Amino acid sequence: MLKSLTAIAIAAALVAGPALAADQAVKVGMITTLSGGGSGLGIDVRDGFLLAIKGNDKIEMVIEDDQRKPDVAVQIADKMIQSDKVDVLTGIIWSNLAMAVVPAVVNQGKFYLSPNAGPSALAGKGCHKNYFNVAWQNDNLHEAAGAYANGAGFKNSFILAPNYPAGKDALTGYKRFFKGEPAGEVYTKLGQTDYAAEIAQIRASGADSVFFFLPGGMGISFMKQWAQAGIDLPVVGPAFSFDQGILQAVGDAALGVKNTSQWSKDLDNAANVKFVADFQAEFGRLPSLYASQGYDTANLLISAMAKADVSDADAFRAALEAADFASTRGDFAFAKNHHPIQDIYVREVVKEGDVLTNKIVSLALEDHSDAYVADCSM
Repeated sequence: MLKSLTAIAIAAALVAGPALAADQAVKVGMITTLSGGGSGLGIDVRDGFLLAIKGNDKIEMVIEDDQRKPDVAVQIADKMIQSDKVDVLTGIIWSNLAMAVVPAVVNQGKFYLSPNAGPSALAGKGCHKNYFNVAWQNDNLHEAAGAYANGAGFKNSFILAPNYPAGKDALTGYKRFFKGEPAGEVYTKLGQTDYAAEIAQIRASGADSVFFFLPGGMGISFMKQWAQAGIDLPVVGPAFSFDQGILQAVGDAALGVKNTSQWSKDLDNAANVKFVADFQAEFGRLPSLYASQGYDTANLLISAMAKADVSDADAFRAALEAADFASTRGDFAFAKNHHPIQDIYVREVVKEGDVLTNKIVSLALEDHSDAYVADCSM
């Protein structure tokens, strides 16, 4: 097992893989959430990343816990750049933290590879040549949910999300593709755990379905209270609310729920089959969406290191743009704003033995990019 520490330095010997373009090591600063609410997401990103670089003596890691606090994340980023002298930063889960950290990082000439947060402000006019998102643009999975809702015949979904950048992007994305009219639209407090008022609003709204984006512990709390309320409406959400690390806590209330994702453990490609098996062997649990994103982010970095030295920023950037790695999600490419072009699927929560998990049931959006590419001047 890899050690679970909030601040660690990791360096090991590369057993196999492409030859590096130069002998220079790359120092990576990972700022992620490893304690408190939402820590499971950061732990999974970290573990996926570390699995991909296991045995690589050309990557040195400095990993610190942002405690899901923007001011802490900014302080860590400053220390990593000024004292630790990192070349690349990564790891942030939450969009409000990304907005606090990423612009300053890339404007100091460092590369930032996002394994999760993809706020719209960094995809359009705020795009930057040194910023790459290896997960998705925030709207994407919610756009796919809106497309699924149309096919399911929903006409008036009640929609809710936390009041922070990713929550706003979520509801914007859903409404962009949903052809019906929302029966209600609510922004909840970030970190909220009591949803009695919102559930009462849904009950009274006349909605024919519910769409929500409540990542981490927020989604666990909502689904448990939803099940207790006994309201018979179909629920749709993005993978963040029904991913592997959350399902066991939610329990059978999640069975049958449709959720959208660019990744699933049952995607049948060689990279994903290997990733799922290796992750289970290393950590004794099924991987989550977040773990797959950490793994892909590390493999993107390794692919760039095989082609260019990080000290040659232009060459290294071009190597990142090529995205010449085997992604766990299959086909993967960057749009001109350095956000993914990829398929997004509909998954259903099922039980395999005693374990709740997801299986793919359909393709929601094919070769999908994002709505902000045209606003990016790169």
